Amino acid sequence: MPLSGKVESGQPRSQIRRQSLVYSYVPLHVSSRYIFWKDFEEFEINFEEKYKELDPEMYPETIEKVISKGSTPAGMHISIMVDEILEFLDIQPGQVGLDCTLGYGGHTSKMLEKLDGQGHVYGLDIDSIEIEKTTQRLRNKGFDENLFTSILTNFRNIDEVSEKYGQFDFVLADLGVSSMQIDNPERGFSYKKDGPLDLRLNPKAGRPASQILKELSREDLENILLENSDEPYADILAKNIYSFIRSGMEVETTRQLYKIIDKTLNFIEDKNRKDIVNKTAARVFQALRIEVNQEFEVLNEFVEKLPKILKPGGKVAILTFHSGEDRIVKKTFKEMKNSGVYEDVCRNVIRSTKEECHRNSRAKSTKMRWAIKAK
Repeated sequence: MPLSGKVESGQPRSQIRRQSLVYSYVPLHVSSRYIFWKDFEEFEINFEEKYKELDPEMYPETIEKVISKGSTPAGMHISIMVDEILEFLDIQPGQVGLDCTLGYGGHTSKMLEKLDGQGHVYGLDIDSIEIEKTTQRLRNKGFDENLFTSILTNFRNIDEVSEKYGQFDFVLADLGVSSMQIDNPERGFSYKKDGPLDLRLNPKAGRPASQILKELSREDLENILLENSDEPYADILAKNIYSFIRSGMEVETTRQLYKIIDKTLNFIEDKNRKDIVNKTAARVFQALRIEVNQEFEVLNEFVEKLPKILKPGGKVAILTFHSGEDRIVKKTFKEMKNSGVYEDVCRNVIRSTKEECHRNSRAKSTKMRWAIKAK
């Protein structure tokens, strides 16, 4: 897309606006015939409209430009470590696999391609909003009901899935939150945009973070920050958040929580203070998200049930994104290898390449571990 785009006289303003959203540029000036564009980064577009209107598959060249700059286009998720996963799983036509975290469907799509029209992949997701979009996205790519089945359930329920569909040759679990969830302010996963302080992976189940915060003691909140994100300012943050709520003030939105974090760290005089505050906010939101969704409990159930759903010689790959997750996977794999459940496990964690981290900044914290069930 050039830096200027021609518009026919009489073209509806809605269509002009749609072009500005699709191409991640906004118009500086609109005449009867031309729009002059300026890079989107200098402006802020209402995300709800951008998210709703952007269809990545329709604009591959524009999406590639955004990705090449190390950004993730709104409403899209870039799958991480695809090559490494496919190399390890070594998927063969006729096999049956399970993607425990369907998300945007990027990993699933690549695994389905390896089946070459023979076999089946089942995809699990707890997100009732995104699973319908992803299922349709995969159908549009030609993966019909004979090749792919989506199932709305938490991956802690893999034993129930296996009871119905049998054991699997390969299993994948990507424990990261999808970019679509992070980027959508209505989901409340990020401090960067104002929205309800929700943080639920399944917005139709459980309680939002704003409600849970009201019920936590100061000590419980501090423990959550320490255990779920290794937060160095856990003590003072828990104290101030707890005091703020107990004083009768509301913490219902993401920006309200961010402002408390910002004010709590007002003693920091470092020139990089803003960066320190943002990183602290990211850790606080992560800790609350883990608590809201019981992510550690779910992961512990999942890794314990894994061997039962794998065929002899079956393979599993797991992507983790913070130390708490990785500790659970590493410990369980090691114990089960020593007990003979697994024939082999990953000895050294596998990281994303520098090239991938450049293309996708969210890959920087990713760790991959794998295991092979004993025959």
